[in-house]
Amino acid sequence: MKIYNIDAVKKPTNLSLNSDLLKKAKGLHINLSKELELALIKAIKKKIKEQWLKDNNEAITQYNQSIAKRGLFSDEWRRF
Repeated sequence: MKIYNIDAVKKPTNLSLNSDLLKKAKGLHINLSKELELALIKAIKKKIKEQWLKDNNEAITQYNQSIAKRGLFSDEWRRF
């Protein structure tokens, strides 16, 4: 599942950063745009996962309760 369009145009953005962090990052030749994009991808994936779990929590709970009560349909054929 693609979470964003990797071909979308880049857009200039103003950010406020800790000045010491910025100074150190620049001194280490860290590409701020690249690192921020990677961090945003990670944060977005985390939020999407959290939202999916929240949205599906009731169904997951009911399914787990059903399995605990009745077992899996394949239990009689399992050899482990």
